[in-house]
Amino acid sequence: MTGGNGGNGGTGAAGAAAAEALGLLEGRGETIAVAESLTGGLLAAELTAVPGASRSFRGSVTAYATGLKRDLLGVDGALLDARGAVDAEVARQMAQGVRRVLGADWGVATTGVAGPTPQDGQPVGTVHVAVARTSGAATGVALRLAGDRAGIRGQTVEAAVKLLLRELIATARAQDTEQHGGI
Repeated sequence: MTGGNGGNGGTGAAGAAAAEALGLLEGRGETIAVAESLTGGLLAAELTAVPGASRSFRGSVTAYATGLKRDLLGVDGALLDARGAVDAEVARQMAQGVRRVLGADWGVATTGVAGPTPQDGQPVGTVHVAVARTSGAATGVALRLAGDRAGIRGQTVEAAVKLLLRELIATARAQDTEQHGGI
């Protein structure tokens, strides 16, 4: 990953991808919600920096505390106890939970360690991002990012937006193939 924009108002690669993703969502009449931990609202800020975002963006939950991931987003408490909050399955469950709680078609989640110290036995730069949709399993990516705290958070926002865009494009292609008999 290259250095992200840190959520600076929808510019750069993340801003362009956010605009494209929101355009696809609007065109399909679908909505999105965000669950954030290490990014602390930066992902929601990146998405809502796009003019017209309100047509698709439902809202966000910044579940910084581990207990909120369980109590508000429905992440399995036993999973959190066993693995901690910095985990791929936790990210997937956060994405599914925020989608469900905020009544959206799509959910995106971020969890990880921005620093300055390790967390849950995971080194700084360990990040998990996930995207969930109403139908189908959640998709996630594990990242090992370098840089300072702000850089890691910005790169995480960029990765989350790009994963969302990738999933939106993939589902559009799959739907197009189904509608045209595999042609």
